[in-house]
Amino acid sequence: MKTTLKTLCTTAAFFALTVAAQAADIKPALVFDLGGKFDKSFNESAYNGAQKFTKDTGIAVRDFEIKNDAQREQALRKFARSGQNPIAVIGFAWATALDKVAAEFPDTKFAIIDMVVDKPNVRSIVFKEHEGSYLVGVLAAMASETGKVGFVGGMDIPLIRRFACGYVGGVKSAKADAEVLQAMTGTTGEAWNDPVKGGEIATSQISAGADVVFHAAGGTGRGVLQATADAGKLGIGVDSNQNHLHPGKVLTSMLKRVDVAVNAIYTDYKDDKFSAGVQALGLAEGGVDFSMDEHNEKLITAEMKAAAEKAKQDIIDGKIKVHDYMSDDNCPY
Repeated sequence: MKTTLKTLCTTAAFFALTVAAQAADIKPALVFDLGGKFDKSFNESAYNGAQKFTKDTGIAVRDFEIKNDAQREQALRKFARSGQNPIAVIGFAWATALDKVAAEFPDTKFAIIDMVVDKPNVRSIVFKEHEGSYLVGVLAAMASETGKVGFVGGMDIPLIRRFACGYVGGVKSAKADAEVLQAMTGTTGEAWNDPVKGGEIATSQISAGADVVFHAAGGTGRGVLQATADAGKLGIGVDSNQNHLHPGKVLTSMLKRVDVAVNAIYTDYKDDKFSAGVQALGLAEGGVDFSMDEHNEKLITAEMKAAAEKAKQDIIDGKIKVHDYMSDDNCPY
């Protein structure tokens, strides 16, 4: 009995030391895209995921906000040389810099959100934005009184066209004769952080008859939501739950769970479960969804919620195939 008890105590001590060693080895880092950590959208969702990891484990996550594209390689190398591991970067624009730096530091684990970098030490996480956008499109069409809704994208790239196409598909499924007004903010990284222009585009769409406007524009979307609220119309947020920004004026938000993905990067590394390769997160994986809370519950009727939930289940079950713009640069809706 004494021998068994001694063995158990020794085993428990070994596992405690192992966990402590793993915790000591992890030095996580996070590098944001242009727009900054408090953009109320994509970057901030990543920040929230890192904060949750710190809250749950007590392990701090170092972070950095770049000011221009020239800082990308510099930031990655600085963190890698200082022993940060794993290092997560937020946004497709990091692909070129990460592809180069990951090869220089093969013993460091990296992760990128929204792009695939094919390296043995990189986890690439992409989302099925078209699936979540389809759901908010259903809600937009059902909430619209004019039969016209809007979409404001950030940088004009296939990824944002994927949001737009999924949204149009959802709108048309609920109201076949509805019109979707679309516009992009720009063709450079500045398109993610121009709330003034976002507001101007939204106001233009409202003047043309749109009474619900969905944005997929990062920090620029703050201007879209402000403009719709000021005009007494409805906005739709993106990435983070933005319902609270203008309570009663944001119909819903297309959730893109960047926070969950970032938290998982660090947690998996800490638990010695980190894997490279591609992860694609859609409705079935809990990667995208639409938001419901106390700020928008009066805007969404039981009929609207039921329609969105049915569409969600039908997509998961394969009964609805939402077209992916990035598969062929075409939107058939």
